[in-house]
Amino acid sequence: MEFLSISDAMRSAVTIIVMASMPVLLIAMAVGLIVGILQTATSIQEQTLAFIPKILAVILALVLLGPWMFALVRDLAINLFTNMYKYVS
Repeated sequence: MEFLSISDAMRSAVTIIVMASMPVLLIAMAVGLIVGILQTATSIQEQTLAFIPKILAVILALVLLGPWMFALVRDLAINLFTNMYKYVS
């Protein structure tokens, strides 16, 4: 019987979390940067102006990438639950 360590499970969980969240975070950062550059170029210093494009971009990214993100997390959960006996013994 092969024994797996909890640190291996945690490492794979953190990797999956980073892989699943990184595209949405990068999209939010890019939209924030573009809006910031446009605000600087036009001298519009309204702080709430950056929120609406970011929120819309994140919602669109979640709609488009949501199934892929869910599949990653689902596969991790299935793997953890099917190999639970290897962590307990």
